[in-house]
Amino acid sequence: MTQAILFVLFILAGTALLSWPLGRYMTWAMDPAKGQGRPNGFTTLFQGVGGSLARQEQDWKRYAVSLLGFNVVMFIVVFSVLALQQYLPLNPDAKEALDPSLIFNTAASFTTNTNLQHYSGEVSFSYLTQLGGLMWLQFVSAAVGLSALAALARGLSGRKLGNFFVDVQRATFLVLLPAAFIVAVLLVLTGVPMTFNGSVVATTLEGVQQTIARGPVAAFVSIKQLGTNGGGFFGPNSTHPLENPTFWSNVVETVSLILIPMGCVWMFGRIIGRLKHAGVLFAVMLILMGARITASVGFESVPTQAFVSLPITQDVGNLEGKELRFGTSAGPLWAVLTTSTSNGSVNAMHDSLNPLTGMMPMIGMWLNEDFGGVGVGMVNMFLYIVVGVFIAGMMIGRTPEYLGWRVESKEVKFAMMALLSHGLFILVGTAIFAATPWGADTLNNVGPHGFSEILYEFSSAAANNGSGFEGLGDATTPWNIATGIVMLLARFIPIILPLAIVGSLSSKRRATESSGTLSVEDGTFAGMLTATVLIVGALTFFPAATLGPIAEHVMFMK
Repeated sequence: MTQAILFVLFILAGTALLSWPLGRYMTWAMDPAKGQGRPNGFTTLFQGVGGSLARQEQDWKRYAVSLLGFNVVMFIVVFSVLALQQYLPLNPDAKEALDPSLIFNTAASFTTNTNLQHYSGEVSFSYLTQLGGLMWLQFVSAAVGLSALAALARGLSGRKLGNFFVDVQRATFLVLLPAAFIVAVLLVLTGVPMTFNGSVVATTLEGVQQTIARGPVAAFVSIKQLGTNGGGFFGPNSTHPLENPTFWSNVVETVSLILIPMGCVWMFGRIIGRLKHAGVLFAVMLILMGARITASVGFESVPTQAFVSLPITQDVGNLEGKELRFGTSAGPLWAVLTTSTSNGSVNAMHDSLNPLTGMMPMIGMWLNEDFGGVGVGMVNMFLYIVVGVFIAGMMIGRTPEYLGWRVESKEVKFAMMALLSHGLFILVGTAIFAATPWGADTLNNVGPHGFSEILYEFSSAAANNGSGFEGLGDATTPWNIATGIVMLLARFIPIILPLAIVGSLSSKRRATESSGTLSVEDGTFAGMLTATVLIVGALTFFPAATLGPIAEHVMFMK
């Protein structure tokens, strides 16, 4: 247990320290014009690339339309690459065409930064599909989230939102590409392959021939982690020895899970000019995530019920579904981090986690705010801030204000629409598939755990996460279509509505903060915000949790 604690502290503390200078750099990259009267060199270059569309300042409506239009183009391009891969180059292993519903699901998944995978990459896709289609989306979909956060922060600071086409270039070329290059080099040094040669046919010690898939893995994995994408080059994701071969590759990939999401909080604080406020938000997110990590590691220290009678497992916890080269603590830590950040990659089988351990990743996806996906995690936290500030203002009999902006019923309605739509997508989808053969016939387990498999899949799709309880046979037409639709809706509603809130706030006169204004830089605000997150989450998802992981845990206690 001591080793587990030290490993967790090493990852969290080290990443938190790295996020501070990264946040400063991201602010320079995403908001260079702050306090300047003229654009810098990169802005001029990006405006030249984007043409007339990139030269005009946009209000929230134009910014949102540009964002949506860009994503439509992304979807169409990658859908076409997936549908035509058998005719395209860089296909040394002659990958064939896919089922149309799987093409739709995969294009929707990677466009929305979800990377829910109803396929095995090394079996289904060519190198061109993986790199020119899916890896490209892992860059630009993450850039979309970072752009939305930068625009939101500019609006809250009292400035214009900027231009989406310039922002997405800044995010891609100044933030994500340099970071991915550094991480890819580190992964190659730890043994992750990087080659364009085809599969290797090897003869085992038993004299049997075995085909070993390989490819440009390091480049794919680096942005998969940094961009909170999560889509693995191989089907087993980061449990695969070629995606994650050593202890140090595991450290690099674990840090990469949360590095940019942590940096986003500091970037937000710098753009709005309120670093103390960013520190409070960072602390709230870290506390919520740390509580789940503590619970997850603790719950997983108990052997799985299948092995409970074997004395060899009593002192090392649940070994089922774990990569023994990483130990028992690295799995639950990764499970919480990957679902706190909308990443979705795995280094252990989530379906094999103990019941209450498996609930911790679900809670991360239900709350969907502590650090979260690149950019969008902080955007989701903004929704909770709007609701919390409004409630606090009503309780003390003052007009609610946030950073000098008056928060009224219109803004709260938008915030609640976004928060409640998240629960709607998860719970309605789970109910339909749990009650019909669409879901029941695809389960690997019956009872509460089978329900948890369905609940997890829709939670993952709605949170744009991408991980799963992989006992579920989800590569069917109903699952492909349903989760594809959920991913698209759940991606863009929580981005567009916060931009609409900022647009509404910006149309008002900004008030000067006084001694009677609710402070957003102290422990009172931190407690209020934490309570808002927990209450909204508990009221929405606790009934479903009692039917799944909690019921399974109680059943094993008998």
